[in-house]
Amino acid sequence: MSKINIAEKFARITEYYKPRIAAELNGQHVKFVKLNSEFVFHHHENEDEMFLVVKGRFRMEFRDRHEWIEEGEFIVVPRGVEHRPVADEDCWLVLFEPATTLNTGNVENERTVHELERV
Repeated sequence: MSKINIAEKFARITEYYKPRIAAELNGQHVKFVKLNSEFVFHHHENEDEMFLVVKGRFRMEFRDRHEWIEEGEFIVVPRGVEHRPVADEDCWLVLFEPATTLNTGNVENERTVHELERV
């Protein structure tokens, strides 16, 4: 039980779209990730995801619309909903999701991270 300095942890992250585990609680991971471009459309069969913007902003794209998520805002994407995060410039996100959540969901590609590092 010790506090976590969010800015300090993000300063250690140099790779984009590679989530890091910052904490665990009740079978959930609190993950930190940086975005700076578009990701891949994907969905998660069994997990909801929460995306909280700490710094910057990003666009959550869905097949039929998109939503801008600004600094200090968050969005919850329900399981089964296809989505793609897109950032035009640096964006820092805190993710709240079950520990079993794979970053690319139902898609396997070069950005899939099976073993998450801690920050």
